[in-house]
Amino acid sequence: MRTALTDLVGVRHPIVQTGMGWVAGPRLVTATARAGALGILASATMSPGQLRSAVREVRSRTDAPFGVNLRADAGDARERVRIIVEEGVRVASFALAPSRELIAELKDAGVVVVPSVGARRHAEKVAAWGADAVIVQGGEGGGHTGEVATTVLLPQVVDAVDIPVVAAGGFHDGRGLVAALAYGAAGVAMGTRFLLTSDSTVPDAVKARYLAATAADITLTRAVDGLPHRMLRTEMVAELEGAGRLRSLYRALRRASGFRRISGLSWPGMVRDGLAMRHGKELSWSQVLLAANTPMLLRASMVDGRTDLGIMASGQVAALIEDLPSVAGLVGRVMSDAERTLAGLGAVAGPPAGASAGPSGGASSPSGA
Repeated sequence: MRTALTDLVGVRHPIVQTGMGWVAGPRLVTATARAGALGILASATMSPGQLRSAVREVRSRTDAPFGVNLRADAGDARERVRIIVEEGVRVASFALAPSRELIAELKDAGVVVVPSVGARRHAEKVAAWGADAVIVQGGEGGGHTGEVATTVLLPQVVDAVDIPVVAAGGFHDGRGLVAALAYGAAGVAMGTRFLLTSDSTVPDAVKARYLAATAADITLTRAVDGLPHRMLRTEMVAELEGAGRLRSLYRALRRASGFRRISGLSWPGMVRDGLAMRHGKELSWSQVLLAANTPMLLRASMVDGRTDLGIMASGQVAALIEDLPSVAGLVGRVMSDAERTLAGLGAVAGPPAGASAGPSGGASSPSGA
């Protein structure tokens, strides 16, 4: 299926596996690239040295294009950009809008720049600065998310910019891909669906918790870091929501200390990163520290398997997922479902008025989607 996205980044299928911290490592990204979709490494939970090693590991396993996700507000963002350029990575995606200067630096080096946005005005801004495409996540999506549903946000952005738009938030199958294409998107991006595959390194007990989740088990909370964060409702989330200011500060300090040891960040560096993640919002010091070490809370679940101590970012779509296919099986199934859905829509629409049916007696299926 050829779209503006497949033409832009050189993949066979208009599907993106998002850069999820502690989840989107070399194994998952390699499997995605081999399946013909765009896999994106999550660099926020890696040191620069680990990022370079991860890129080289993927490169050693496949010649297919892949990307790296960056935090535009990170203190070492330029160092990571340099790694991407030096290692010949095809795509740079951003969790937040990058600066005009970062976009220019990457584009000058031939890297495709694809920021993630949650509002029309943000899409317009990065498009004006030279971004090659945007990933638009509606409120159904996991992790830090907005309040506008994909079905409302997506057409707004498609109508506002002249670059390819990738839809995220609520997608897991071929029907969703066709729906996104109908809105004018060039493809879909999925996080939770790729997390729940056999190629994902997330512990089995954590995957089981996701598979058991109903829509009521997936919540949007500000208790973790003061920003809207969609995740599974767990013991940790309930504890954070019920904790007072002093207790929250104590726990935040303890977890921040652990993340500092793992990441190698200094205390001033962690505070700086936490303050950068406020985005102009008033946060308590415990929330600033939690914002800086949210990766530690994610690591507890996604790496250590501690569903009682960690947080589990999740899109609402987790309530619809019931199995753990391989990445190749998932991508193949999505594309087969999309083809059947398109064929069914063609049969429902029938031939144009006054046109005769083809030799088979039916209308031709849509092309160029």
